[in-house]
Amino acid sequence: MDYLPIMLRLQGRKVLVVGGGQVATRKVAMLLRAGASVRLVADTVDPALAQTLSEPPHEVLQKRFQPEHVDGVTLVVAATNNNEVNLQVCEQSRERGVPVNVVDNPALCDFIFPSIVDRSPVIVAVSSGGKSPVLARLLRSRLETYIPSGFGNLADLLGNYREKVKKIIPAMSQRMRFWESVMSGPVAEQMMSGKKDRAEQLLDAALDHADYIVTAGEVYLVGAGPGDPDLLTFRALRLMQQADVVLFDRLVSEEILNMTRQDAEKIHVGKQRKQHTMAQQDISKLLVSLAQEGKRVLRLKGGDPFIFGRGGEEIEELAAAGIPFQVVPGITAASGCAAYAGIPLTHRDYSQSVRFVTGHLKNDTCDLDWKNLAEETEQTLVFYMGLVSLSIICQELINHGMPADKRIALIQQGTTPSQKVFVGTLATLPAIIASEEVQAPTLIIVGDVVRLHNKLAWQ
Repeated sequence: MDYLPIMLRLQGRKVLVVGGGQVATRKVAMLLRAGASVRLVADTVDPALAQTLSEPPHEVLQKRFQPEHVDGVTLVVAATNNNEVNLQVCEQSRERGVPVNVVDNPALCDFIFPSIVDRSPVIVAVSSGGKSPVLARLLRSRLETYIPSGFGNLADLLGNYREKVKKIIPAMSQRMRFWESVMSGPVAEQMMSGKKDRAEQLLDAALDHADYIVTAGEVYLVGAGPGDPDLLTFRALRLMQQADVVLFDRLVSEEILNMTRQDAEKIHVGKQRKQHTMAQQDISKLLVSLAQEGKRVLRLKGGDPFIFGRGGEEIEELAAAGIPFQVVPGITAASGCAAYAGIPLTHRDYSQSVRFVTGHLKNDTCDLDWKNLAEETEQTLVFYMGLVSLSIICQELINHGMPADKRIALIQQGTTPSQKVFVGTLATLPAIIASEEVQAPTLIIVGDVVRLHNKLAWQ
């Protein structure tokens, strides 16, 4: 992060604004909404701005900026059209240890003014770090449509009950679960509809049943997709934000992991060839034990949990133990990587079916029904986890009758900025890959649909 996002209380505190034109007027308006006391310094001051600040505790000083104007203030804003004056304000503020904002000059800013969505006391701030204020305003305008005006009233209600709930539910994680259930239920709906009395009745009733709400454990089996965070489902994001504990695979990117609750416990249980962080049976047992402790457990898997993700094994264990669970599908690697590589898995002219196959080596062999795989001509084969066994896959398909010039593609880290697509034939691709530094995860696609890659590739 270029800036630490914080909310600063300014009620009754002095803020220096240097400048008296339109830009200064906009900054003063925001500071006044936050309850600040403004000291304005400028040679010339817009009459309307001077009138706004005409009463104490505000000050309007029509004079050139002097270093002593910084004394006793909490923040400084330089909003003149004179670069020399702005630089002087910045230097004098920093010399005195007072944070300064120089409008439209990020290099001289200790803090910046974000675009805000105001649902007081709920405030949402959006910033581009000074790179593009227009983009920040665009994002703010979109958020305005998503955040109901009644959120401020809801926040007031919850604030009034905060201490009462704290006494009844002392554990923070359980208290958080209670609040989440309240905010996703009829209490929130009634309050945002303006029915405060009914909302309070429902909230009191919920507190009478708080023990059940905060002690029930559950597991969320969520597919994180092939890598691009934009491919997550809405439901996946919602559950990712609710979980107390996250068990994640090595294929789950850092960007996606950062979308989970920041205070959730995170446990890496990833597996790769000849190196297992945790055995599968231990992962399943851990899911059960964590849920039995009353925790909401997120099992976050790359791709889709039911396609070579061993999700079925995990929920069998949960079902046997009577643990409630939810399964959220993810975009599997075959679908996501093929789409980003411009390779349709099916196509009327090239392929009428598609088969997903594991290319994982066991005891250095890849024991598959090669004869059946090689015989079907109008078919797309997709091999998961096949990087190490690529040469074996190609040779076995040729040995069992597939033409050596059959097209094949290997996609590295599909849907991510590191995506690369290597295209060849069964006879040539192993040598092509041997000369490259290919990074897992990879996906292999065999079939005539690969011919469309150059024509349809868009990433």
